[in-house]
Amino acid sequence: MGTPAPLGLQGAYARGQRSNYDELRTRLLDVASRLLTSAGPESLTVRRIAAEGGCSTQVIYTMFGSKEGLAEALYLEGFERIRRRLEAVPHRSDPFEYLTALGPAYREAALSEPGYYSLMFERAIPGFVPSERARTLARAALNILDRVIADCISTGYLVPTQPRKIADALWAAAQGALNLERAGHLQDSTTYDTVTTATICCFLAKGN
Repeated sequence: MGTPAPLGLQGAYARGQRSNYDELRTRLLDVASRLLTSAGPESLTVRRIAAEGGCSTQVIYTMFGSKEGLAEALYLEGFERIRRRLEAVPHRSDPFEYLTALGPAYREAALSEPGYYSLMFERAIPGFVPSERARTLARAALNILDRVIADCISTGYLVPTQPRKIADALWAAAQGALNLERAGHLQDSTTYDTVTTATICCFLAKGN
């Protein structure tokens, strides 16, 4: 029997394997997202994604299980990218300033990923319905809004209520403006800024 590899080397090897897996998975999701935008949902065949992603079709089936599994992975990846964008916004000591800084970051994240966005919010793949688990995870990607709104409530900026109530109203306002902007009805962020600011103002505590 050979001498077992030191645990440190085993750990490094495992991390390397995981890194390669994650890189390939991200590449395949990006390929699928790009195809969705450029060639429509009919282009999302396992064979084409494998060819453009530089892997075998078996790899895709192993990673995602099916085309439906791939669609759900795209859905979740889109929300994960928004979460990372929001979490990357520099923290402000004033929670209200922090909240207002998250709005532009959300818009930029959404507009920078058109393929993911179309699947997340515009039913770009006919017949795809995310599972209840996926919907729960998608909403969890916006938990930073809940946390910052809770801080705004505790410091007296916003009226006492469930933070998610305000967060969901703000999300709805943002999505309405984004959908119009993506459809070409709005030319810039002016309306987005207006409706998101107005929504926040609806929950301002007296004296603010």
